[in-house]
Amino acid sequence: MLSKKTKYAIKALMLLGRNYGKDPMQIVKIAEEERIPKKFLEQILLEMRNAGMLYSKKGAGGGYSLNKAPEDIYLSQVMRLIDGPIALLPCVSLNFYRACDECMEERVCGIRDTFTDVRNAMLQILNDTSIAALINKEKELDLHVPEE
Repeated sequence: MLSKKTKYAIKALMLLGRNYGKDPMQIVKIAEEERIPKKFLEQILLEMRNAGMLYSKKGAGGGYSLNKAPEDIYLSQVMRLIDGPIALLPCVSLNFYRACDECMEERVCGIRDTFTDVRNAMLQILNDTSIAALINKEKELDLHVPEE
């Protein structure tokens, strides 16, 4: 399951993506618009800034902005940064591999084989989905919502 921290990171990146090329956004504004607790958001933004995804400016007119175009930030990058492994089992993780304690022989494990397929399918989507793609998806979905 996607952690709240990762979901908030994605929501903040989408807002900053919609604001790309404009003045930096203050944490308070991001927190209010996306309904994210300010203190929690501060930690998330700092983590993304330290990883080079965000740029921060102090002082008057300061705040956060994307350090890269929204087309160049992918969900797989955000998920790995915030939560670590994407794979559902440690023995199928590409970047955080660890053998399962109870496993006798990995190469003949049906569970591992199946969850390798799950990992590959997930990664295909997450590696191909940028922040810009999510922003565009929301616009498309909004076009299909009937007016009340």
